[in-house]
Amino acid sequence: MLARIRAAAPPSAVVAGLIAVTVGVTSSAALIFTAAKAAGADSREISSWMLALSVGMVCTTIGLSVRYKAPVVTAWSTPGAALLTTSLSGVSMAQAVGAFLFSALLILASGVTGWFARAMSRIPVPMAAALLAGVLLQFGTGLFTTMHSSFAVAFPMFVAYLLGRRLLPRYAVLLALAAGIVATVFTGGWHAERVRLSVATPVWVTPDVDWKVLISVGVPLFVVTMASQNLPGVAVLRGAGYDVPVSPLMTWTGAANLLLAPFGAYGLNLAAITAAICAGEEAHPDRRKRYLAAVWAGIFYLCVGILGATVASLLDAMPHALVLGIAGIGLLATITSSLATALADTASREPAVVTFLATASGVTLLGIGSAFWGLLAGALTSLLLSAGRKRRKPEAPAPDATSTSRPPQLSTRT
Repeated sequence: MLARIRAAAPPSAVVAGLIAVTVGVTSSAALIFTAAKAAGADSREISSWMLALSVGMVCTTIGLSVRYKAPVVTAWSTPGAALLTTSLSGVSMAQAVGAFLFSALLILASGVTGWFARAMSRIPVPMAAALLAGVLLQFGTGLFTTMHSSFAVAFPMFVAYLLGRRLLPRYAVLLALAAGIVATVFTGGWHAERVRLSVATPVWVTPDVDWKVLISVGVPLFVVTMASQNLPGVAVLRGAGYDVPVSPLMTWTGAANLLLAPFGAYGLNLAAITAAICAGEEAHPDRRKRYLAAVWAGIFYLCVGILGATVASLLDAMPHALVLGIAGIGLLATITSSLATALADTASREPAVVTFLATASGVTLLGIGSAFWGLLAGALTSLLLSAGRKRRKPEAPAPDATSTSRPPQLSTRT
């Protein structure tokens, strides 16, 4: 019995799942609350949004991970939430739900038709790895920028991680997390008085289809979700060596989004940052069992959904330095392997570097995040450089059939 529990709940996988959920929720939960308020949601509807999104993530994360034996982590659309905070002004909740349904239908159609999978198959592996490294860079550097303001928290975590890598590699991230918790307790970074207990309940909103809202909200929501979330999400899986079919992932996330949209699920997609945590070697030494980290992430997301308001208050009480530090430590190995893959091939090294730099810049144009523009910049670089090499390639001189070639004669004269 004990052996079965250990097999289903290896400590490294459980910790990786917990870290993934902590990073995912702390980085964007506030945006969801802001977006819901922009549509005029009350406290019950805001909790329903958290519940619907979490249920969708639980079903798709656990179901797809077990089905493909790969760490397929899904998430709510963070850039989508940022988009909604401004675009839902003056839009009723019913009209917003109509836009959510329309965006979900477009995602479902992309999976059924397979067009997104065909587009992803054309992306070279080094460029995909560079894209992933660029997405994760801010979290890696966050570990060290945190030392500037919270040295007493970030530095002990880093030292504990290094000692763990040397002595207990499998539990290095767990040791870093424990060191961070102890450090924050001693430095007084926690605000326990902000935690309050509250259970979420689903609230149905009948959709109102307004074509203007569908165009102004639904279409941009679909575009930013596909370009800024699903694109790097697929790159994470491929960069980690998991050849999961893309179309079923789009189909199931789109279908779950469609069913839960009336309850506030505005956008479900593949995760990138949190998936990278579950796909790293710290999650499990055997890559065939790293899907267990995703399964545990799904279980923790269920807790987030049920206790939506409670989780929000807990995140408000948690020291920000602890979140940034453990996120950076948990992604060190993934950033390392991504950069190694991106720079391994000299022929594609420069396009990969351009992809990495453009993605890491965080530039946003037309409401679309840097992951899309980084990939576009890398593809343009590859296209122009390859064309230039072809033009500069010297042509061998044609042999002269009317003359015979003689070897040079050494002069015997002095």
